[in-house]
Amino acid sequence: MIVSALLTSVGINTALCVLFFTLYSVLRKQPSNYEVYSPRLLAEGTSKRRSRFNLERLIPSPGWVAKAWRLSEEELLSLSGLDGVVFMRMITFSLKIFTFAGIVGILVLLPVNCWGNQLKDIDVADFANNSLDVFTISNVNSGSHWLWVHFSAVYIVTGFICILLFYEYKYISSRRISYFYSSEPQPHHFTILVLSIPRSSSGSISDNVESFFKELYPSTYLSNVVIHRTRKIRSLVNEAKKLYKRVTQLRSDPTQQKNEHGGLLRNFGRKNSIEHYEKKLEDIEENVRLKQSEASLAEARAAFVFFKSRFGAATAFHMQQSVNPTQWITEFAPEPRDVYWPFFSESFMRRWISKLVIVVVCTLYTITFLIPVVIVQGLTNLSQLEILFPFLTSILSIKFVSQIVTGYLPSLILQLFLKLVPPVMEFLSSIQGYISHSDIEKSACNKVLWFTIWNVFFATLFSGSILSMLSVILDPKGLPGKLAVAVPAQASFFITYVVTSGWTSVSSELFLIIPFIINLITRPFTSSDDKVEVPSFPYHRDIPRVLFLGLLGITYFFLAPLILPFLLIYFCLAYIIYRNQFINVYAPRYETAGKFWPVVHNSMIFSLVLMHIIAVGIFAAKKLSLASTLIIPLPVLTLLFNEYCRKRFLPIFVAYSAESLIKKDREDENDTTIAEFHDNLVNAYKDPSLLPIRHSSNTEGLRSPLISQA
Repeated sequence: MIVSALLTSVGINTALCVLFFTLYSVLRKQPSNYEVYSPRLLAEGTSKRRSRFNLERLIPSPGWVAKAWRLSEEELLSLSGLDGVVFMRMITFSLKIFTFAGIVGILVLLPVNCWGNQLKDIDVADFANNSLDVFTISNVNSGSHWLWVHFSAVYIVTGFICILLFYEYKYISSRRISYFYSSEPQPHHFTILVLSIPRSSSGSISDNVESFFKELYPSTYLSNVVIHRTRKIRSLVNEAKKLYKRVTQLRSDPTQQKNEHGGLLRNFGRKNSIEHYEKKLEDIEENVRLKQSEASLAEARAAFVFFKSRFGAATAFHMQQSVNPTQWITEFAPEPRDVYWPFFSESFMRRWISKLVIVVVCTLYTITFLIPVVIVQGLTNLSQLEILFPFLTSILSIKFVSQIVTGYLPSLILQLFLKLVPPVMEFLSSIQGYISHSDIEKSACNKVLWFTIWNVFFATLFSGSILSMLSVILDPKGLPGKLAVAVPAQASFFITYVVTSGWTSVSSELFLIIPFIINLITRPFTSSDDKVEVPSFPYHRDIPRVLFLGLLGITYFFLAPLILPFLLIYFCLAYIIYRNQFINVYAPRYETAGKFWPVVHNSMIFSLVLMHIIAVGIFAAKKLSLASTLIIPLPVLTLLFNEYCRKRFLPIFVAYSAESLIKKDREDENDTTIAEFHDNLVNAYKDPSLLPIRHSSNTEGLRSPLISQA
């Protein structure tokens, strides 16, 4: 790729970013768009629609940027919890890394690359037609002593990243403990989930659970709630909500009101429609009550078990309950709002098989995704494209068209295909047996991250060839040499990928294109009195994207330092945009108290080790064998550092220590409301589908469910 093709891609994406910023600055002020750009403020009542028109609405203003910039970490903590703080710490952590790496790369490594003439000298007079390869390490002469500058940079940046990782892990660990100490008593701290409960002929599952835990934990056991199979009830409840919304819209729609001409006929039709839907709604509610009464016969072999203290719940969780480890399996209960009710796979064997099936499905999906990768690689090679499609030769000979095809189109196509990955991975994780939204998102986050690394990074490097990638797996000793050839060759593609996937994607996050279009279409059918739905932050989509761009920056900083300024611009945009979205758009659906950080740490360690392997191959290919040998201790030291962090910090993110739990329990001894809190524990974990619904006008017999969950 030549410089002019890169500049074309940068120009297109810069124009899109400016367009998105301008549109957002105007559209966010329109009352009809508050549900899209300020749903959180609407739901909290801190923002109201202004019906009075003024000229200021049509003028773009940067006030939101200053507000996002001034947001403190404590304010962010109160808005989005510790998970939101951890996400923004990931952004600032990346900014620190690439600011330091950018200084080293642009001021030191880039001039060294340009001074070389392994490929060719830079033509300053015709700068736009220079190949981007002359700015990479490939242009440094083999055996040149200038390669020791790259060697030193690898060591210096690795040390800097490891020091930052240590202090960041330490800081977030301390925030997690402080967050626990400052929190009020939470139901999930006193509760465990028990799966694979053996059936007993002498009584119900609830009686079986009570007798079992009373015998093992007589001083700390409190009570239990058995989980019911309520999938059919849930679908009926959802249908009732939709019908109720439809009836509300018909009642409040001013276009349905009586007017002078034909008003009686229109009003008659409207009345019949409302009566039809109300009758249907009453039938569904009655059906729900019948299904709720049947649910008492459809108990799952799972239950929430409550304890009088946090330490008692933690003790039961960590202990193996039965001589048969496939029975009485315990897990820490999620927050009540975090429970994923639609799927409870209470059988050990069923959960194990579902995980195995999902692994197979993910593998097949990953292999299938190689098809768009092959298409993208074909677009980056004009000569290959002209051979496959000879009728395009005349069009591709136009300079501007060829620049768009090679510099912008490949990254755009790949980005569009990648949009499908997060929802697919979230769906696969949801049927894997996880019992909370947070566990589903963490699982999906890992799946999306490794899918992206494999299919975007490695598949692109090896031109999307399955045989090439299999040869790497079967011959790991040859990996450094193959990476040394493949990685620098794809530097130009990944620079444009950062611009397209980074700049435009994060700007489109601000503009919220899809929610805006949906709101535009559904606006005539909704009422301003409808309850505003506040979305939760899609961690499984955005964390992998940020971490993958971080991986590109770490692996390419000494190979093609030209990528670093584009990454810095991306992280600066992300810093402002995500803070704005936390203020105005997203509300937390759950709180894991920072459990996403180990994912970030592991990704950074992987990126460092990958960079070291590439460096070994590069220095060997450049005939600097001593440098190649001296790099080998670096991945070993990095993995030792990672092992230390795993021992020192990771247990804090798995479970709270006995010291912390007992300290909080002793504080509760002086709390006069703790007895009332214990009494309400049972109500905290009631299945929403077993609660009474009161949508229809005839609610005299719908005041309570037909069964009790106690």
